[in-house]
Amino acid sequence: MEEAETAEETLAKQHRKEKKDLQAKIQSMKNAVPKNDKKRRKQLTDDIARLEAELNQKHEEELRQLTNSAVTAKVEEVVNGIETIALEEQNLEEQNDGKQSRTSKAQKRREKKAAMEKEREARIAEAAVENLQGSRHQEGLKLQQKLAERQLQIREIQSDGHCMYRAIDDQLAGRGQGTGLKELRAQTANYMRCHADDFLPFLNNPNTGEMFSADEFEKYCSDVESTAAWGGQLELRALTEALKLPIQIFQADAPLIKIGEEYDKLPVVLVYMRHAYGLGEHYNSVEPLKELSNEEEG
Repeated sequence: MEEAETAEETLAKQHRKEKKDLQAKIQSMKNAVPKNDKKRRKQLTDDIARLEAELNQKHEEELRQLTNSAVTAKVEEVVNGIETIALEEQNLEEQNDGKQSRTSKAQKRREKKAAMEKEREARIAEAAVENLQGSRHQEGLKLQQKLAERQLQIREIQSDGHCMYRAIDDQLAGRGQGTGLKELRAQTANYMRCHADDFLPFLNNPNTGEMFSADEFEKYCSDVESTAAWGGQLELRALTEALKLPIQIFQADAPLIKIGEEYDKLPVVLVYMRHAYGLGEHYNSVEPLKELSNEEEG
């Protein structure tokens, strides 16, 4: 049985259709203006820019409204939950006052446990409201929109310090070229060791501010190879060279990062998230958008 679409998924699908329709309209407008008519071509350029700006503004406003409505609904849920708890506690007190016999200790423990559970549920609901308004939720919505334009969606990767390597291996495995994170870490470290001059200027001792010594650099490479040290820009640069593959990284609030564009091959695509988990920064993989995959299977 297929899962019902969320409001975010429905809106993303609508936005993709509207962008596709606009591109068709723009192409029709271009075809209607002779290439040698410079005046009309200039006006056409202005009209296209205006139409695209209007659509982007419309999409941003709809996304903002969706977020606000979700927050409002969650707030109402929390308020109703708290009111219910208060009413039940009041009824419980009235019932206890009306009892002639003393309530057993076991019954009191059960009632206390039930009250604590309801309070816990209310706190969870309150936390959900904060999350809807917070950075993590906003980051997810922005990334969802960006990826949908490429007919992609996030593929969750385990958050264990190896996420960047796991995400890349996930991409390679989809092409039948997966090697495992240990091999990717080894390739990264070996490339860095063989091209130390390309990486040393970016590595400094945090205590002295001085560039890494040879021993410190070897320790850094050893950590890359054999520990769960988190991978970043330097490791991505080493991997794109070692694999001879371009790598692209989507971010919520920054343009697409492209590394290794000199390699004319299908890029490895990652998603960088600042607020994904309690630990902070995290890399995910991508996969084809579900609705697109379903259409192709049909």
